[in-house]
Amino acid sequence: MGYWNTRGLRGNAFEEIINFTNERYRNMGLAIVQKIPTPITPVELDAKRKVITLAYFDKQSTVDYVGVAQGKAICFDAKESAQKSLPIQNIHSHQIDFMKDFNSQGGVAFLLVHMSAYSKYYFLPLETLEKYWKDALKGGRKSIPIEAFDCKYEIRLMNTGIVDYLEAVNTYLINNKSNKNT
Repeated sequence: MGYWNTRGLRGNAFEEIINFTNERYRNMGLAIVQKIPTPITPVELDAKRKVITLAYFDKQSTVDYVGVAQGKAICFDAKESAQKSLPIQNIHSHQIDFMKDFNSQGGVAFLLVHMSAYSKYYFLPLETLEKYWKDALKGGRKSIPIEAFDCKYEIRLMNTGIVDYLEAVNTYLINNKSNKNT
């Protein structure tokens, strides 16, 4: 079993931005998206500070967020990289399997990625993720380079503090519809 410790909160600032964004989307009537908690069992507690200092994961989680945006089911995982690429090791096979199953039911599964080395945010479609995932399994590149992140899916961090990922989801849906009609 995996253990949670102080490294367990990596990407927390990015998730806080996403949580704020999701709350704004809900208030605006655009989407209902919820953070899925990772099931853990505490092992050590700091009673004075009232925090968990060591825990183990009960089971594998699927993705970080699940919801509905304007009638379309969406699910995504939030990833952050300070490198100039996104390491594949940060993505697990059970997550890929869940996202593939989600897409097969008509939903849209993707990653929201903060490439902090570039101060950029991206929507990464499952198809792109899966291509690099399969290549890595065959001994290929073990990370997704910045060049793989399509500029049409770059997400703006707005002045209001939201990372407007629904715009990228909409662009993806329009492109997918166009590709299926040709």
